[in-house]
Amino acid sequence: MSDKRSISEVSTPISDHDDKKAHTKPGRKPLDSEPKSKRTAQNRAAQRAYRERKERKMKDLEDQVKSLEDAHVRMTDRIHLGLTADMHVHLRSGNMMKLIAPTVREGGVSIAYIMPNLVPPVTTLKQVIEYKKELEALAPKTTFLMSFYLCKEITPELIDEAAKLEAIQGVKCYPAGVTTNSSQGVDPNDFTPFYPVFEALERNNLVLNLHGEKPGSHEEDIHILNAEPEFLPALVKLSKDFPNLKIILEHCTTAKAIETVDLIHQENPHSKVAATITAHHLSLTIDDWAGNPINFCKPVAKLPSDRRALIEAATSGKPYFFFGSDSAPHPLLSKARHVGVCAGVYTQSFALAYLADAFEKVGALDKLKGFASDFGRSFYNVKSVVCNDEVVLVKREVVVPEAFGNDELTVVPFKAGKLLNWTVEWTK
Repeated sequence: MSDKRSISEVSTPISDHDDKKAHTKPGRKPLDSEPKSKRTAQNRAAQRAYRERKERKMKDLEDQVKSLEDAHVRMTDRIHLGLTADMHVHLRSGNMMKLIAPTVREGGVSIAYIMPNLVPPVTTLKQVIEYKKELEALAPKTTFLMSFYLCKEITPELIDEAAKLEAIQGVKCYPAGVTTNSSQGVDPNDFTPFYPVFEALERNNLVLNLHGEKPGSHEEDIHILNAEPEFLPALVKLSKDFPNLKIILEHCTTAKAIETVDLIHQENPHSKVAATITAHHLSLTIDDWAGNPINFCKPVAKLPSDRRALIEAATSGKPYFFFGSDSAPHPLLSKARHVGVCAGVYTQSFALAYLADAFEKVGALDKLKGFASDFGRSFYNVKSVVCNDEVVLVKREVVVPEAFGNDELTVVPFKAGKLLNWTVEWTK
């Protein structure tokens, strides 16, 4: 009998299950081992978990941002300005001086650079020393920096002697007739007669302060709106003739002035030219003083575009733009005349509050300390002060009085009757 068996006899029948196994690729699960509905559920769960993680992360970020914002608000409720410096101040003489000198500290200013355009102007060592003593007696916690009035009486020898005694920090140049008590000023068309004086300032590291306007002239078509731009070529020439002389273009009011100072620094990064900007020119335009003698000053406020340029410069953080209030008090009777209104805006009592409001409006409070404290002190190389109290601005509203004074004088301050957002505190 044969051992051979037919294939049908020795072969095991292939089941349906085995058929599926035979057609499954190695390493891949059978198609029905993971139903589509299950995979969809898993995908949805993974997506949901991802969204939840993302939402938690976003919530954490939002909480962090809120925390930083709260900290910023708390920080800007109190702004520490340190030793502040107002590098252009008019304190006058006599009764007005007695009324105004104490308000320098009231307005939050530690160091004040005093203008010499008294009657008669400050042109001798005796005058400047006596004037400083008077001011210190009225305001013993304020550091006063003094200046001479540029005229033919100012000589290189006088500058050398004053520098040796540390009696002055600079000399103020007034073009004749452009502002209050400037009748004994100079001809801005030709500074060469004073070049020996400028050389003396340069070698003693003292400052030349320029009232940057040309006198009005019908022949040259110069008037109060273009007097500053017309002066700027003289500034450029002086900066080139005396590259190591500290020169300040005082109380800038035009975009052209800002542009010129910037260009001087672009051409010479080591330039010693600077510019001061007032608080009131950060607020005023021509419409604010036309018809309102309280806001009338020299140089006058100009166009909205000029004001924008001033704000941009003041908040730029550039160290050659710094604060000079040009606070210039006049008796109310002198500001209320029909003809011959005195030029000057009084800001001293609220100097830092005016500045803070202007900086806050453009979100630049972080730039205020440089502008109002550091840059001016550095430019003038102020090494010591009579009082080390420091200024803190506090977010607390205050109303500017309609007027103040004594039995003999009444002065109307800038923004009289208006609300300011900041007040001054002093800290040891």
